[in-house]
Amino acid sequence: MRRIAIAERPDWREQAANLGFHFHTIDGERYWDERAYYNFTLRQIEDDLEEPTRELHEMAMALVDEVLRSEQLLQRLAIPEAYWDWIVGSWRQSQPHLYGRMDLAYDGHGPAKLYELNYDTPTSLYEAAYFQWLWLEQQIAAGLLPADADQYNRIQELVCESLAGLARAQAIGKRLHFSAVKESAEDRATVSYLRDCAHQVGIDTAYVDIEDIGISAEGWFTDQDDQVIQTLFKLYPLEFMMEERFGPMLPSHKMQLVEPPWKAILSNKGILPLLWERHRGHPNLLPSRYAEAGVETPAGWVRKPLFSREGANIDIVTAEGQTIHSPGPYASPLAILQAYHPLPGFDGNYPLVGSWVIADQPAGIGLREDATLITQDTSRFVPHAIIG
Repeated sequence: MRRIAIAERPDWREQAANLGFHFHTIDGERYWDERAYYNFTLRQIEDDLEEPTRELHEMAMALVDEVLRSEQLLQRLAIPEAYWDWIVGSWRQSQPHLYGRMDLAYDGHGPAKLYELNYDTPTSLYEAAYFQWLWLEQQIAAGLLPADADQYNRIQELVCESLAGLARAQAIGKRLHFSAVKESAEDRATVSYLRDCAHQVGIDTAYVDIEDIGISAEGWFTDQDDQVIQTLFKLYPLEFMMEERFGPMLPSHKMQLVEPPWKAILSNKGILPLLWERHRGHPNLLPSRYAEAGVETPAGWVRKPLFSREGANIDIVTAEGQTIHSPGPYASPLAILQAYHPLPGFDGNYPLVGSWVIADQPAGIGLREDATLITQDTSRFVPHAIIG
């Protein structure tokens, strides 16, 4: 694994704008950054990333079944009791899921280490699935990458196959609504990309801002045109939905969610201590335990709230006692502690590997890098290639 400088495509910004990738620059700073790429060997991809992703996913799915059979475990994950039956029912009915992303620390040598699972509302999908593949093809055509360069990237192929399979099996409604937060350019772009994948396989779709979803007099969820929402792909956290005005209506089973309610188990960082307890010493796991309220983070550990996203509200205390903190809206006494295992450094850049799982299959990777050890929503996306 190496970080290699490369010339940018002269027109990549114009291409991004034409393709709807409008958040390639955030607050004047690069989000998409193709001044370099990360090079992997095929062995590193297959042995150190793909197979561990498969195994970790299987371990996580097995744990969902265990958690949903235990009131004690549901309480440890701080899942509101009013939603237990709804979540359990979605699992027993095998309600389908589409995608997830696990974040891994990997330096090209030792085993990849799982930082967390992003299995409810993962972003950076479009960049990983499409725009970095376009970069690869064009850099090969320009002679800046060898003709046999490849990329670990079956994401779009598997997304389309999975959506087509759900439609053929009538596992989703005749119309699939897509939804995201109105003011989030990144979330709306992710949803637009997934909606386009659905169109490619013949699925009828509609879009509704999450803020515009309403309830009819008969108790059906509706869009801005008062059309009933049968199936909703929502890029919006399940725990937020449970807390808001229409949350108590969710268990009525009058709207199917993608991702399904049982993903509330895997989108919770409390799953990490449970995985460690059941697979202690696993080479791809970091020691983890639940944090005690009011107790300071000890040296050599990282504190993460049970419910947090995009690297917000993380507290790192290194073995030497140095403290690194990221601000955010998720401050809570409900948290876990995970053993400190820093991201590798490449010329002052710290990459995090996002390993995608599409309908239970490892599908590809996307890398985000930052100048700090905490990867946040403004961290740069850098493409990758397989050479050697």
